[in-house]
Amino acid sequence: MYSKKKHYEPTKEEKAVAKYLRFNCPTKSTSMMCHRVDYFTASKAVDCLLDSKWAKAKKGEEAVFTTRESVVDYCNRLLKKQFFHRALKVIKKKSEKDIKKDKAKCDSSKEEEKKGKKEKEKKKEPEVPEVKKEKSDDSPGSPKKKKEVKKKFKLESHDEQVFLDGSEVYVWIYDPVHFKTFAMGLILVIAVIAATLFPLWPAEMRVGVYYLSVAAGCFVASILLLAVARCILFLLIWLVTGGRHHFWFLPNLTADVGFIDSFRPLYTHEYKGPRTSSKKSSDKADDKDDAAATKAQKSDSEEKSDSEKKDEEGKDEEERGEERQSDSDSDRREEEGSQHSNGNDFEMITREELEQQTEDEEDERDDDEEEGAQERKEGESETKAQSAET
Repeated sequence: MYSKKKHYEPTKEEKAVAKYLRFNCPTKSTSMMCHRVDYFTASKAVDCLLDSKWAKAKKGEEAVFTTRESVVDYCNRLLKKQFFHRALKVIKKKSEKDIKKDKAKCDSSKEEEKKGKKEKEKKKEPEVPEVKKEKSDDSPGSPKKKKEVKKKFKLESHDEQVFLDGSEVYVWIYDPVHFKTFAMGLILVIAVIAATLFPLWPAEMRVGVYYLSVAAGCFVASILLLAVARCILFLLIWLVTGGRHHFWFLPNLTADVGFIDSFRPLYTHEYKGPRTSSKKSSDKADDKDDAAATKAQKSDSEEKSDSEKKDEEGKDEEERGEERQSDSDSDRREEEGSQHSNGNDFEMITREELEQQTEDEEDERDDDEEEGAQERKEGESETKAQSAET
């Protein structure tokens, strides 16, 4: 019997490893069988032990943890010695009452959102020019982010008590006292004993404690007076200005923040009255922007018309130059024909050939003139269309 108990007792090394794992492995708390328990996942425990001092080899000693399999085997030993046990996650199913409550909440929230949207639209109607400048994030094409709903679950004991590397859940049974909690408890006990022995203290120490207590009471009283005074100051300014100016001195004095943050900022001021001057200034700015845009459009149209005129003039000059070249070519051909008829008997040109040449040249001139007239008409139609668009 004694040998069995000795076999199941943990060694010093196992206790040290379990203590390290208990205070360094990330844990979460939940309820199990009406008790508050802490649990961890197997993969995080393996990672934690692989980063510990037992995973590094010392002089003359081999490392305890070399691979993930070695860590799993060691954790199986800890599980058998009841440092922790395996648990099973069971997702809670909603009852009919909870489903009805959720539907009622969704319906009420939708109605409140609709009312809020209507009120915002009514407020935004006079401020149309300001709204145009700002980009709306809730565009129809933008995807809406869905709220992540965490599923509620409960833990139950598992039938197979084996340590497996993965997302399995294990509940801590081993709960040693941390050194910090031990030190805090010891200090608290010493402070209570010292307070009970206050009549035996020296006279100088008792006088010092008295002045410290008075200073602490004055500090607390000053904070309470400041809280009352700031409320009175806010009410006075609110009544005098008809609810338009909201001025708070030390706005975070009674807020749930740190000691230093409760005194920052020194004050806040909000104006909640009609803003006619700002609307007029915004309207004037919009009018100026519109006028500048129209001027820019006019200047662009004028520049376009000038460039089109220059292009048309260039085209007319090119057509005239081509006609002159065609006339000069025909004259040269006639002179050459006359020279050949007079000078060379072997290269005589008959009257019929000359008439055919002249007819061909006239046909070419007519074709050129018709093409030039068509191009002019097309250019005029394009200029009219562009002027109409401007």
